[in-house]
Amino acid sequence: MSTRQSKPAPAGADRGRRAVWSWAFYDWANSAFATVVLAGFFPLLFQDYWNAGVAAETANLRLGWANAAASLVIALGAPLLGAFADAAAARKRLLLLFALPGMLATALLAGVPGGAWLAAALLFVCATVGFLGANLLYDALLTSVAPPERWHAVSGLGFGLGYLGGGLLYLGCVAAALKPDAFGFTDGTQAALAAFVMTGLWWAIFSVPLMLWVREPPASAPSGDGNLIGRTLGQLRNTLGQLHRYRNVALFLLAYWLYIDGVGTVIRMAVAYGRALGFERAHLILALLLVQFVGFPAAILFARLGDHIGPQRGIYLGLAVYTLVCVWGAFIRAPWEFFVIAVLIGLVQGGVQALSRSCYARLIPAAQSGEFFGFYNLMGKFAALIGPPLFGLFGVWFGDVRYSMLALILLFAAGGLLLSRVPAAAFETGSGDSAQ
Repeated sequence: MSTRQSKPAPAGADRGRRAVWSWAFYDWANSAFATVVLAGFFPLLFQDYWNAGVAAETANLRLGWANAAASLVIALGAPLLGAFADAAAARKRLLLLFALPGMLATALLAGVPGGAWLAAALLFVCATVGFLGANLLYDALLTSVAPPERWHAVSGLGFGLGYLGGGLLYLGCVAAALKPDAFGFTDGTQAALAAFVMTGLWWAIFSVPLMLWVREPPASAPSGDGNLIGRTLGQLRNTLGQLHRYRNVALFLLAYWLYIDGVGTVIRMAVAYGRALGFERAHLILALLLVQFVGFPAAILFARLGDHIGPQRGIYLGLAVYTLVCVWGAFIRAPWEFFVIAVLIGLVQGGVQALSRSCYARLIPAAQSGEFFGFYNLMGKFAALIGPPLFGLFGVWFGDVRYSMLALILLFAAGGLLLSRVPAAAFETGSGDSAQ
């Protein structure tokens, strides 16, 4: 079945550039959550403040289950949410509906007292559901802000700005945590808790450009074609019934499910892993900063590299680096090794994410991007149901957290193998003929 992409309605050049930058700046906004909360301060405080006196393996397992719970909520509803957004022409409105509670739950983490790990975990789940749900709708808007030949570059711009924005806020929060007196805090823990409030505000403020200047794509079906819920369910049933005809889409989703599991687990668990190995907070904070500021230019350049050598080869390169990171990470002893690994991750992390998003956009029908990105997020979030808990379980089963890293290699290898089954022409032509 041909699913040839259609270009957006013509618009002035200035308006087109403004829409692209406004869309990309949402990555700047929400990456503050990914950096400051998801990868940075929450794992540290969850282990040292909300799980004080608990074994590192147990704290890591609790964190893994919290991540899995949030992912399960989104995974179960992602295709229906995407289909509804398409049918109702409500991608932006639904993005806001998820983002606002996410911002609020993030800020409320600052008020959770020490030792209250369950309350912290529940708020973290709420915040993460808001973050992930809004991201689904954000990804789906990619097909409406630029023509297909620019999707790799625009996707890379979004991730690049995300790394820079998240890194700048994280840098400010780190400075406050390391020098609390200079910022009016009594100690580093109070400063770290205040970082959650700052993240919620940052996320809110920099979401405004997308709301103002990115146009809502039209509905995927005429408004008079039955009731909205009926159209949504009908479209979803129709797509599910024909999904076997979208061979390239199915292969890509399976590959993505596997390798993004490894990528996501590294993002979510790296700081907790380093803490379990006994590295100082300052070392882990510096490592995460390296990822952010290396990731800013690397994501943009990696997306352009994908245009030059082919997006598949670009993803393969990133997965090879991740495999090296896992092997090295299982044996690291010194902080400088953690820093080198952070640089390596920064070089490829955003590139793998950006190329994956833009590759998928080329395989799907543009008018149903919300629905199809629902499946994309479904696979990504079901992957998170496996990776973080498995990461924690390996440390418990084998009595050494280092074994956790080696488990991720199989995910990268299997994902790369499945990705090789998708013809390169499916990504390069932008025809969206995913049924071949």
